[in-house]
Amino acid sequence: MERNSKELTVKGKVIDGQSPAICLPLIGTNEEELIRELKTIVAQEPDLIEWRGDFFEKLDEEAKVMDALLKIKDLAGEIPILFTIRSVTEGGEPIPLNEEAKVHLLTRLIETGKIELVDYELHNESRYIEHLREVTRSHDVKLMVSYHNFEQTPPLESLFEKGEQAEQYEADLVKFAVMPDDMKDVLVVLEATHSLDSYLRIPVVAISMGGNGSISRMFGWRFGSMITFAVGHQSSAPGQIPLEDLRTVVGIIKKSL
Repeated sequence: MERNSKELTVKGKVIDGQSPAICLPLIGTNEEELIRELKTIVAQEPDLIEWRGDFFEKLDEEAKVMDALLKIKDLAGEIPILFTIRSVTEGGEPIPLNEEAKVHLLTRLIETGKIELVDYELHNESRYIEHLREVTRSHDVKLMVSYHNFEQTPPLESLFEKGEQAEQYEADLVKFAVMPDDMKDVLVVLEATHSLDSYLRIPVVAISMGGNGSISRMFGWRFGSMITFAVGHQSSAPGQIPLEDLRTVVGIIKKSL
C-alpha cells in the first residue's frame, strides 16, 4: 500500500505516517493528580501528551490552569503538548465554561507558547474556529479540527465531508473518532482514512472506538492515520490500548513489511 508523503512537524518532531505518533492522555482532576499521572506518562516516552482540560476541576480559574500548564510543561520536557477541552456531547466531562469562555481560555493558553497543538470540535460556530485558526497560526501552534460521534459511524460520504470542512478551515490536521456497531463500520473508518489521506492536503487522524474499533488504533496508520491514542496511566476513550502493547503491534507490522 502506497502511503502519502505528508508530514507534520511539531516542536522539531516529524510525524510522517511511517509509524504512528503515539499520544497518551493526561486526565487528572487537580494539579497533584496531574503531576503524579504525568510522571508515569513521561517515563513511557510517548510522542505526544494530550492534556484533557475538561477533567480539570478548576478549569474556570485561569490562573490555576496556567500554573498547572507551567508545571506540566516543565515535567514533559521536549514532549509536545496537545490541549483539548472536550464537551459532554463529544465524550468529555461537564465543564463550568460556555463556548465563549472556552475559546478565551484556549486563546490565552495558545499565547503562552507552552502548548504545541490545540484540538477544537468541527461542529462549533465558524467564528470560533476561524479565530482559533488565526491565533494558532500567529503563535506557531498546530490546529486539529475534530469530529466525534459516540453513537454511530456515519456513512463514508459524511466522513469525507467532515474532512473537506476541516481543510476549508485551513486546519493543520483533521481528526474523526466514531463508534462502530459492527466490524463493517470499522471498515468504513479505514476506507475513509485511506481516501481522505489520498485526497486531502492535510494529515488525517482517524479512530473507530470501542472494542471492535481497537484495531483502527493498531493498524490505522497503514491507512493514513498519523496519530493514535493509547493508555499511559488512565484511559480517556473506549478502546484505548496500553502503550507498550501498541508499540509491540506496530513493531510487528513494520517488521512484516
